[in-house]
Amino acid sequence: MKNIIGFLLKFLVFILVAVLIFFFWASSPTMNEAEYSKLVENENYVKVNNDSVYSIVTYNVGYLSGMTNNLPVAKSKKLFEGNLKKVEEELKKVNPDIIAFQEIDYNASRSYEVDQEKEFMKLGYNYAARGVNWDERYVPFPYWPPSMHFGKIISGQSILSKYKLKDYERIVLERVPDNPFYRDALYLERLLQVVKVVLEGKEVIVINIHLEAFDKATRARQFEYVLKVFNEYKNKYPTILLGDFNSKARDKDAVVQKLLKEDGIGNAAFNIDDPENTFDTKDLYERIDYIFYTEKSIEYVNGRVLNDFGQASDHLPIEMKFKLK
Repeated sequence: MKNIIGFLLKFLVFILVAVLIFFFWASSPTMNEAEYSKLVENENYVKVNNDSVYSIVTYNVGYLSGMTNNLPVAKSKKLFEGNLKKVEEELKKVNPDIIAFQEIDYNASRSYEVDQEKEFMKLGYNYAARGVNWDERYVPFPYWPPSMHFGKIISGQSILSKYKLKDYERIVLERVPDNPFYRDALYLERLLQVVKVVLEGKEVIVINIHLEAFDKATRARQFEYVLKVFNEYKNKYPTILLGDFNSKARDKDAVVQKLLKEDGIGNAAFNIDDPENTFDTKDLYERIDYIFYTEKSIEYVNGRVLNDFGQASDHLPIEMKFKLK
């Protein structure tokens, strides 16, 4: 009996040590942190002609997983190739000057290690501001079955532009304070990206965000910090704040209500009495993606939710056309 108990104790210790080794390996980064913030210039420079009307798009591309995002279902390479082709075709039609992506993969097992930023830059984008917010050797999610695990992830947010980008800053927002340590170690960082785009010799501030999705209190504090940064720029520069706010337009207590009611701040493709939905693309039921702009320095031409992108992501993109005053 003692031998059996001894064996079981050794076996349990072995399992515990193996789990700890796996946990620390899985949650370790694959990159140097200095590489998380990077300005990229396309080697194939493309000359841009413009009539002073510019187009900007925000798009949570959902790493091109469509409506399979976060679900424990098989995701074939064909699915990602088809969604990439669909998004490229639609972007060619829209032909935006600037695109702010959220949930874009740079080198992830879940999306077959395709650098999605690099693929989209081939459409004629000379510059990119890359912000890595998720760098793990192995993410065991969805939890079951193990064959559906994300595995290695290098993912984040990107601002692509046909015009020069400068003075880029990647800012990490507050984490969920009461996440269990094992979840927190494998959880993505929420980012605020700030970059200057040079248009007509003027510097335009573009702020790209992806706020916390699952904890409302943390999202509210993140939003207050975003507002602080936005307010630092809005009186000095033409400023555009856009992205996935994870904040519902119809929720009167949602943090986004502060911007919806603020004088001097415009909101592209938005009717406060009947906001057009952007999520989810299988059964559109909510507006959580926005493009805000400073009315005193930016003239709004028009805007629209880009429904033709379909289910390449679980979000729809939004476009705004504008002029500088």
